[in-house]
Amino acid sequence: MGSSSRASAQKGVSGVSGIRLRSYSGHVYRFDPGALCLELLVTGGPGALIRHEVLHTPEDLARWADQSRLSPTPPALRITDDDVAYARRLRDALARTVVSRVCGGGLPELGIALADAADLDLVNEAAARPPLAPAIGADGSRRWADGPATGAQLLSTVARDAVDLLTGPYAQRIRMCAGDRCYLLYVDTSRPGRRRWCSMEHCGNRHKVRAHRVRRSGAEPVEQSGGDWPGSRAEVPEKG
Repeated sequence: MGSSSRASAQKGVSGVSGIRLRSYSGHVYRFDPGALCLELLVTGGPGALIRHEVLHTPEDLARWADQSRLSPTPPALRITDDDVAYARRLRDALARTVVSRVCGGGLPELGIALADAADLDLVNEAAARPPLAPAIGADGSRRWADGPATGAQLLSTVARDAVDLLTGPYAQRIRMCAGDRCYLLYVDTSRPGRRRWCSMEHCGNRHKVRAHRVRRSGAEPVEQSGGDWPGSRAEVPEKG
């Protein structure tokens, strides 16, 4: 059974959040879904999303964690092949659960079924396991406790974040990007609550460019974002 056991380099606070995505056109942009559990959804998923799977090995899951809100990850994080398989199951259950919340059902065009009791059971099962232990660093910053950490703890932390999101004050602010054929999911944590796009540098910018062209031409606007999730993939791991 394969596993990934490594020392994770501590990263400085860059002030830039979000997962790096690459569209089919090759454009790389940052997508900040606003919650840890939603960051996991860009790694693949059920239905048509399976062809964009990026979690194949323990190293893949470790790289995703390094890009996520979990970063900087615990100094000694051990992930096994079983953890990767469980991560895919948890992610697919979360995808069906969140899509069902947002759309009021499944997403037939992507082959994503309506969430069922088994999906909630899986999320709750993962959340019931021991999570990663937080700690306060000598400089007063938040970090993860020293000592061994496992993939099961990592996934419990993700599942607990999902429970908090789906039962908390922002549960009604989980949305899907307004771009045509863009299915990326995010939680709008802005004060006015008017976020429309997965990313202003991607779908938001495309909309602005089209709106400008429409104003100049006088033609009727047509929404065509180019399609994301599954039109984009997470750069986990980085591929050329």
